[in-house]
Amino acid sequence: METRQLGGSDMRLTRIGLGAWAMGGAGWAFSWGPQDDGDSIAAIRAALEAGINWIDTAAVYGLGHAEEVVARALEGISPRPYVFTKCGRNWNETGGIVKLLKRDAVRKECENSLRRLRTDVIDLYQIHWPEPDEELEEGWETLAKLKQEGKVRYIGVSNCSVEQMERIRPIAPITSTQPPYSIVQPEAERAILPYAASQGIGVIVYAPMKSGLLTGGMTRERLASLPPDDWRRRSPFFQEPMLTRGLAVVEELRKIGGRRGRGPGEAAIAWTLRNPAVTAAIVGVRSPQQLQGVLGAPDLALSDADIEAIARAMRDAEG
Repeated sequence: METRQLGGSDMRLTRIGLGAWAMGGAGWAFSWGPQDDGDSIAAIRAALEAGINWIDTAAVYGLGHAEEVVARALEGISPRPYVFTKCGRNWNETGGIVKLLKRDAVRKECENSLRRLRTDVIDLYQIHWPEPDEELEEGWETLAKLKQEGKVRYIGVSNCSVEQMERIRPIAPITSTQPPYSIVQPEAERAILPYAASQGIGVIVYAPMKSGLLTGGMTRERLASLPPDDWRRRSPFFQEPMLTRGLAVVEELRKIGGRRGRGPGEAAIAWTLRNPAVTAAIVGVRSPQQLQGVLGAPDLALSDADIEAIARAMRDAEG
């Protein structure tokens, strides 16, 4: 697979990487419902065999469980892929999520992630959300210290605004930023992507298929049958009017992808990768079979006519 350098790091990433959010399983606030660990491990290993060279997870996914699953999947694998994780979302004894970027909390999170991932160093350690905002500088200073100590190789942010990145950049260089970015959520184009490009910050986008909405497999019937604890039931993108808009765009993506032997999900991912500021995109899969709906995205070059057709479909849906 084609690779691109991530910001000022020495890491060259394949244009798509594997996201482990859903691999956290059920039983926490932002669950995707039950998930079989065997399917998760098989999906990770199939992705590596296909050439993907990085995995993105977070401590809070499954309240630590996703990191443990990643470690199990990578047991005996050589060479190991790059493994990225995140901090800033703690949880209490009842499973309630706590927003915390205090120095001691971040350091403890890092140690726990190292243990769960069964590694001595994390390739990219990211602040998951810049919350509480008043603790952002303290959290970033702690990440910089962890890098100096060799516990993490590079540090980045997720879900940060340009103003927040400007606040912390003097403390330590930002290797990467991770914003949501998709056809139905393109706001990163306004400021975050131009800023990252101007500052040499790598960009890893998440939810390029908007959490399954743009895969071509989502229907109103499937949405109604999602497990009660699937967080998407609460997402505005899976409610009206955004649901109708998203499903209308899928039909255009189906046409565009179909002309090249690709699916709508691959066309949706390719739409994000076309932006020169984007280093790579996270794709979430829950089984080896789902990989077939994403692997062709890096090789799918969308034409200007394709981009305009997608924009027109969005305008028509909004109208």
